[in-house]
Amino acid sequence: MSGKDRMPRVTLPGRIVRGRRFDRNPLRRASDRAETVVLVLLTLAFLVAAPLAALACGGWAHTAAHRAELAQAASRRLVTVVVLAKPAAPAPGAGDGGTTAAVRWTAPDGTVMKGEVPVPYGTQAGDRFSLWSTQDGHLTGQPMNDSQAASLVILAEVCGVAGVALALASAGGLARWSFNRRRIAAWDVDWQATGPRWTTRA
Repeated sequence: MSGKDRMPRVTLPGRIVRGRRFDRNPLRRASDRAETVVLVLLTLAFLVAAPLAALACGGWAHTAAHRAELAQAASRRLVTVVVLAKPAAPAPGAGDGGTTAAVRWTAPDGTVMKGEVPVPYGTQAGDRFSLWSTQDGHLTGQPMNDSQAASLVILAEVCGVAGVALALASAGGLARWSFNRRRIAAWDVDWQATGPRWTTRA
C-alpha cells in the first residue's frame, strides 16, 4: 500500500466543520471564532425564519389565488363555437398538424361574435366545440382550478424560503468580508513588527 493510499480523505463538509470548531487551537484567531458564531446564528435564523416565510408567502398566495379563482369562475362561460369553413391545410413542418379556422359563437350577453381560432387537422365546416369566453364575448382560457392554485401556493412558499436564504447568505457574505478586512489589517500590523527582524539591510 502506497503512502498516498494511507492518507486520510478530507471532505469539504469535514474541512468546514474542522475550521469552525470551538477549541483551544492557538492558531485559531478571535476573528475565526467570531465568524463561527455568526455562521451558527445565521443557520439558526434560517431554521426559524424559513418556515415562517413559507407560511406567510403561502397564505398570501392562497388568498390571492382563491380570489382569482372565484373571479374567473364568475366571469367566464363556456360557449359553443361553430366552424364556418373548412380550414386550410397545415403549413409544412407543423409539428402538431394544427391550423386555424374562421368560427362563430354567441357571447354570454347574446352578441354574435366571429373570429379565427386554432383547430386540429381534419376539422370540417359545421363542426362544433366548446371554448371559454368572457362576459363580453372575447375568447379566453379556462378559469383557474384548484390544482393551479395549489401550484401557485407551492411556488410562493419556495420563493419565500429562497428569499430568506438569499438575505441571510448576503449577510453572511458581508460579515465574512468584514472579518477578512480585519484579518488583513492584523497581518499588516504583525508583519510591520516581525518583518524587520527577518530582513537585513546593506
